Amino acid sequence: MSSLRMRGIQKNFGSATVLHGIDLDVADGEFVVLVGPSGCGKSTLLRCIAGLEDIDAGELQIDGRRVNDVEPAQRGLAMVFQSYALYPHMTVAENMGFGLRMLATPKAEIDRAVTAAAQVLQIVPLLQRLPAQLSGGQRQRVAIGRAIVRRPGIFLFDEPLSNLDAALRTQMRLEMARLHAALAATVVYVTHDQAEAMTLADRIVVFNAGRIEQAGTPLELYRRPTNTFVAGFLGSPRINLLDASVLSVAPHSLTVKFAGAGDLSLALPGDAAQLQVGDAVTIGIRPEQLSAEIPPPAGRFTLEVTVQLIEHLGDVVYAHGVTPSGAALTARAPHDTELHAGSTALLSFAQADVLVFDAAGRAIWRAR
Repeated sequence: MSSLRMRGIQKNFGSATVLHGIDLDVADGEFVVLVGPSGCGKSTLLRCIAGLEDIDAGELQIDGRRVNDVEPAQRGLAMVFQSYALYPHMTVAENMGFGLRMLATPKAEIDRAVTAAAQVLQIVPLLQRLPAQLSGGQRQRVAIGRAIVRRPGIFLFDEPLSNLDAALRTQMRLEMARLHAALAATVVYVTHDQAEAMTLADRIVVFNAGRIEQAGTPLELYRRPTNTFVAGFLGSPRINLLDASVLSVAPHSLTVKFAGAGDLSLALPGDAAQLQVGDAVTIGIRPEQLSAEIPPPAGRFTLEVTVQLIEHLGDVVYAHGVTPSGAALTARAPHDTELHAGSTALLSFAQADVLVFDAAGRAIWRAR
C-alpha cells in the first residue's frame, strides 16, 4: 500500500476557492474518512488526489513523490464513484477485468486477478451475470472489485453507498470494514453519513466550507470536538446545544446560567481565564447523557421541558421537548417511559458530561 501527503492544497473554480490550503497526511494502511455537508469540498479533494482535477496551489505526494502533474493512470490509485458505472453489455467478470485489458494484461493474469477479487468480495457465483441481473449491493461490490484487480496503492471512495437503501448501507458498511481488514489497504473515503464515518474510520477528517475543522479518531472527535460544528455533525441524534451566560469565574470553577433555567456550577480541569462574567457560552450535552428517567437521579442537574414527541426506535426511546425559553432538547428515555406529547418532564445530566463552547463556537473545555 501507499502513503499520502498533502500540503497547502488549494483548488479554485473561476473566482471561487473551494479548497483553502488543505494539510493532511494519510499513513500506509490507514482508513481515513472525509465527512462534511454537501458542497464542503470533500469530493473535490478526492478528485484532486485522483488527478481528475488540477491542483491550483500546494503539493500532493504519494510515497514521498510529488505527483501534482502526474497523469491519473500513473498515480497508482483506484477510485470507486457514487454511481456504479458498469458496462451493461459486459458480464461481471468482464467489467472487473476491463481496466487490465486496456493495459494489455495477459488473459490468464486477468482471470486470476478477477477470481481473487471475486473471492474476497464473495461474488464468484455472479461472475457470468450482466449488471441488470444484480442487486444494488451486488453492483457496488462489482465496482469495488474492478478497483481491487488493479492492485492500487490507495483506494479512493466517493460516497459509494449513498445510492443504497438503509438496510443495505448497514450491510455494506460491514463489508467495507471486512474488506479493509482483508486487504490492509490505504483508503480515503468520502461520505456525508456520520454513521459510516464512525463505523469505518481509523481517523475522521471533518470538512466545512473547504477547510478542515478537525481530524482525529472517531471517539476523539465525538468526545472532544474542537467546535460546535464538529460537535453537531457527529452523533445521532444531534448534540443538544444550549445558550448560557457566565455568572462567575474562579481558578478552578465556573458558574453559568441557562436562559430560562437555573444556574450550573462546574469544576474546571484547567484555567478558564479567557472567560469573563457576562460572556455568552454554549453548553453541549449529548442525548444519551441527558436522561428522562423519573424521578431524576440524585446529584444531577435538571432542566424542565415540555415534551413534543416520543420517538420509539425499538431498543432505544428518545424524548424530544423544549425548555420554557424555547430551546430544543433530546434525551434518552426509559424503554417503558410514561412521557407523552404535551407532558412536562425534568431532564437530568451529570455535570461531568458537559461540553463548553465560547461565543464563537470554539470548544473551551470538557468537564471530564
